[in-house]
Amino acid sequence: MRISLALLISICCFFSCTKKVATPAIPDAPEVPEIPATTMNIQYPDTKKCDTVDTYFGMDIADPYRWLEDDMSDETADWVSRQNDVTFAYLDKIPFKTSLKDRLTKLWNYEKLGSPFKEGEHTYYFKNDGLQNQYVIYRKTADGEEVFLDPNTFSEDGTTSLGGISFSKDGSILAYSISEGGSDWRKVIIMDVTNKKILEDTIVDVKFSGLSWYGNEGFYYSSYDKPDGSELSAKTDQHKLYYHKLGTPQSEDAIIFGGDENNKRRYVGGEVTEDDRYLIISASNSTSGNELYLRDLKNPAGELVTLVDNFDSDTYLLDNEGPKLYLVTNLDAPNKRIVTTTAQNPTVDNWSDLIPETGEVLSPSTGGGYIFAEYMQDAISKIKQYDYSGSLIRDVALPGVGSAGGFRGKKDQKTLYYSFTNYHTPGNIYSFNADDGTSDEYWSPDIDFDGSMYESKQVFYTSKDGTQIPMIITHKKGLALDGNNPTILYGYGGFNISLTPSFSIVRAVWMESGGVFAVANLRGGGEYGKDWHNQGTQMQKQNVFDDFISAAEYLIANNYTQSSKLGIQGGSNGGLLVGACMTQRPDLFQVALPAVGVLDMLRYHTFTAGAGWAYDYGTSEQSEEMFQYLKGYSPVHNVKAGVSYPATLVTTGDHDDRVVPAHSFKFAAELQDKHEGDNPVLIRIETNAGHGAGTPVSKIIEQYADIWAFALYNMGVKNL
Repeated sequence: MRISLALLISICCFFSCTKKVATPAIPDAPEVPEIPATTMNIQYPDTKKCDTVDTYFGMDIADPYRWLEDDMSDETADWVSRQNDVTFAYLDKIPFKTSLKDRLTKLWNYEKLGSPFKEGEHTYYFKNDGLQNQYVIYRKTADGEEVFLDPNTFSEDGTTSLGGISFSKDGSILAYSISEGGSDWRKVIIMDVTNKKILEDTIVDVKFSGLSWYGNEGFYYSSYDKPDGSELSAKTDQHKLYYHKLGTPQSEDAIIFGGDENNKRRYVGGEVTEDDRYLIISASNSTSGNELYLRDLKNPAGELVTLVDNFDSDTYLLDNEGPKLYLVTNLDAPNKRIVTTTAQNPTVDNWSDLIPETGEVLSPSTGGGYIFAEYMQDAISKIKQYDYSGSLIRDVALPGVGSAGGFRGKKDQKTLYYSFTNYHTPGNIYSFNADDGTSDEYWSPDIDFDGSMYESKQVFYTSKDGTQIPMIITHKKGLALDGNNPTILYGYGGFNISLTPSFSIVRAVWMESGGVFAVANLRGGGEYGKDWHNQGTQMQKQNVFDDFISAAEYLIANNYTQSSKLGIQGGSNGGLLVGACMTQRPDLFQVALPAVGVLDMLRYHTFTAGAGWAYDYGTSEQSEEMFQYLKGYSPVHNVKAGVSYPATLVTTGDHDDRVVPAHSFKFAAELQDKHEGDNPVLIRIETNAGHGAGTPVSKIIEQYADIWAFALYNMGVKNL
């Protein structure tokens, strides 16, 4: 395991004198084989404590597990190994884990296809034959199809994945990025599409970047300077936009934007318009709000032109027609609108509404010479088609109630594609004639799952402050509302991200096993626009937790489940959600599944790009009031001695360089030290894995066999 340099803490550390012992909740059915006595009483590994103390506004805060932040130390690696030994010894004794893995494997094993897209003379698409660890890019030929690029060949264990692809303007050259071990740091490889030969040296140390070509001459990309210390956890806060000219070494790549030590930007991106006329640059310091600049590429050495000079809104380029620019913005429009302006006079005072804001959140795309406005109506998709003058052409008929995605392509591409899915309908692909508005089924999956046996119901429940919150509940038809159903409540509630209906193999297996799956659309998300997002940020973050707790209470009050059969699940910011709710209401849940969670709210901003999350969270250095608020819900700081917590399976990856695994390590250590009661509190640490993107299929199947087995077993399920 790789580790970074930490404080010299060894002289101030001591080992705990005793080991905490917990007895997991064991179903008392005689037909279920008992877990052997050697694993019934879990002997948690020793986790040493240090006397590290931080002082915030005159208050001392102990951080006894600070040493676990050192992701390159042998001590941390040893702790990870010992924790995994205990966790897998427990999981491997659950009687029906193997059957869950077998069912996940069988259900996963069907051909999956992505929408075709045309680049130059060729049409490409992604395909997975069923159980391949990574999707393969295929290319259509006169004889059928051929493998164009197979990421499964990047590494033997499937942990090196394809990060992104970008073709040059005539489609003759491909730049693609790869991620190793799930890291956000990428390498970029440049290939001739005709003979598939690599054209030059690999571009390295790329992070949080698109790849945008200028003709066939070169492309723009973004990255940070390599940080001091560990690249997995050290802070990165100076993002730069570069231009790479083909045939030149990376050392000669020009910095186009960024690099000013007095005017740092944490996130910078560049995009060239389809006609190669303009470079549009977005710059921001947080995950919300951006500046926007333009450069006329007819004069590459010319000055940047400012469109937006502050961080008060989110604005991006949708398209252009010559000097006429089409922008999407939430400036004075929390649900977004489309405006037009000109490259000669692009500032806000020269914007004109093309498609005004409505009462529903807008997410537009373009293709075939049209604008497609996707609106969310209570997290459900509806699509309207407009021309470039803003005139409504038609309401696009969708196959059902759920989520539609796609409707994008080049201006001269008259056949577009879109996908449609919901919680019990595997994603189908449809072709769409942009001129007459007709749709035809292009591809449907041949999957061993009958969605007609399941149903979804959207309900609205009341949160603590009276706000109405939507939730979609999915389960087998004919479910008995007797309060006895194993139930997973899932949420996110942050960063303006919306949870819309989509099919998931792992959720399908949960529901096949008799489970209910409920998704709550909490404040902090984007389901109802910027105002909804803001209601779950900083000093209003508790609203998110209250919304989630109220969702659980609704499920119990309406006899879907009971506390002893209710689990909560979420990842990343959703991991924070689970951690906060299980420490605030440990009595309400039987199982807690926090994944790759942001769990130390006093120090999250000191790692990698964490400082960019301050719009949602605030920071402990911001003010005494903000410090006290964060301390009040930070999961790591709110585990209390003598409390019986839900059966908890914390999951993370040892190479997660977005939400560093120290969050999960410290939370698990606190739980194991202070928890009292029969429920197990374990941590499952995937090695050579990151935040989740690009995770091999084989690892996902193993992970969810463990997660669902743990959840069902601790809810008292006797057999499957």
